Amino acid sequence: MTADPRIPRDVEPRLLRAFVAVSEELHFTRAAAALYVAQQALSRDVRRLERELGAELFVRTTRQVTLTAEGERLLPYARRVLEAQDDLAAAFARGTGSGSAARPLLVDLNSPGLISGRVLERARALAPQCELMARYESGLTGAAAEMLAGRLDVSFGRYAGLEPALRSRLAQQPVRYEPMAILLPLDHPLAELDEVPLGALAGESVYAGAGNPRTLEWTDLAHRLFEGRGIEVAAPAPLAVGPEEFGRIMAKNRNPVLAAVDFPAMPESVLRPLIDPVPLSPVSLVWRRGLAHPGLDALRAAAAELAAAGGWLRRPEDSWVPAMDKPGMT
Repeated sequence: MTADPRIPRDVEPRLLRAFVAVSEELHFTRAAAALYVAQQALSRDVRRLERELGAELFVRTTRQVTLTAEGERLLPYARRVLEAQDDLAAAFARGTGSGSAARPLLVDLNSPGLISGRVLERARALAPQCELMARYESGLTGAAAEMLAGRLDVSFGRYAGLEPALRSRLAQQPVRYEPMAILLPLDHPLAELDEVPLGALAGESVYAGAGNPRTLEWTDLAHRLFEGRGIEVAAPAPLAVGPEEFGRIMAKNRNPVLAAVDFPAMPESVLRPLIDPVPLSPVSLVWRRGLAHPGLDALRAAAAELAAAGGWLRRPEDSWVPAMDKPGMT
């Protein structure tokens, strides 16, 4: 049988990835940012795909982008192709194997002292034959880019806070609803309290990573928490690497810092749990979709074991969590 010349035999996955990103964002600039490519390159790939398929996939106006009927028809096929490609890449990744033959698994813990470190420690005990190497990427958004580029395997953080185009290429397992806290200078009036009511922060500017492109999911969580409570997200501060530099910058700016209750100690500061309500940060184990590695199996088993033993996925009655995060944490 002669192939129909109107049907392209080979479509580059990159073109499909560009199409899916725009379909999910319905915005070329946001889709380009999610894929870490220039907007011009993204638009060029979409136009090329339209030429190869002989179909217009988007209706573009100055105000909005919408899918055409042909675009709607293509979307489920494109997603299946990309998922299969991710599975293939993961299955034949360099050094992937089992037992002692498996390559080292690179695990982002975000910061020292957090519950991610406890999960890693337990996973190492469960799978001593695996080499699980800790990294500190500081922010799930930044870690997601590293995972998709193949420079990192696993991370922890607020999965629902990632852009849809990133989530479509990642998988996750809920780990903990982590209570949130506030880091205060020693001489701050609220530092005398054992617990800080959220309402007591009204009028304050609280640092939550604004301006840091690697922690967008955390800044978004802060905006949702502070909305309607008279609390401002503090302006961007110089990006500090390491606890000493972070402590120095925060002492200079004098802003309270939104943190998790396990946040490491900082000089000249005190960490106080937040209450009334208790704000919760949804933490998931996140990895590149299709990744197969015995170290990942150990991490998933360790996370499930610790979550069950510690009641990490139970929410206190007087608690707050963004509505958008709840479905993915069940």
